[in-house]
Amino acid sequence: MAENRASAYGEGVPCWVDAQLPDVEAGKRFYGELFGWTFEDRPEVGGVWACLEGERVAGLARKTDGRLPTVWTVFFATPDAEALADRIHAEGGQVVTAPVPVADLGTTALVTDPEGAVFALWEPDGHPGFGRRHETGTFAWVELYARDTEAANVFYGELFHEALFGPDARPDFGRAPVSDVFSAEMPPHFLVHFAVDDCVAALGTVSHLGGRIQAPPFETSYGRVAVVTDNQGASFALWERLEQTER
Repeated sequence: MAENRASAYGEGVPCWVDAQLPDVEAGKRFYGELFGWTFEDRPEVGGVWACLEGERVAGLARKTDGRLPTVWTVFFATPDAEALADRIHAEGGQVVTAPVPVADLGTTALVTDPEGAVFALWEPDGHPGFGRRHETGTFAWVELYARDTEAANVFYGELFHEALFGPDARPDFGRAPVSDVFSAEMPPHFLVHFAVDDCVAALGTVSHLGGRIQAPPFETSYGRVAVVTDNQGASFALWERLEQTER
């Protein structure tokens, strides 16, 4: 559908996701079979872009340091990464990696909120972000699992007010307590969700490909969700849309 082929994103809208993996080729095999992705080599980003029907949906990059986590990261759009990083720091977050250009694609920064949940900023140039989203095999949602959801709502509500609460808001970003799904000791973190037609069938594919089920399917206000890791340890969620679970 047309709304899935986005060309621009307002500040605070999730506009891209990537996975930092030890083995990009293994990642291509895993996600290619799971989601039907094809891949475009992008040496300037240290990996590949995943595509669905020729449009960009995610990135897979090789970890440059084995001490770094194997993880999916969400990028929030901004017209000015430096200014947004300064605001995040002023509100109690941290700037892990200062804004840096990525070839002619855009400018990125890695930051945390006050509780330590990691996310990225994206100021676009040649790469605006997702070409497809909100459909099977693409990004559908990101959930922040926080220790203090009220504090998270205040922080992100001030940071991304228009995206979350503005008149045209269609947020792809929720907040929930860590203990709703994970052990209370789990650090606060973002969990990227990909849409699937059948959550249980997708779990079978994940297991077949060497992945692991962290949390079996559970019901949320927006659909049926399961949490998994890929065969290299990167966590993500499978999301079966609400209208499908109501059938």
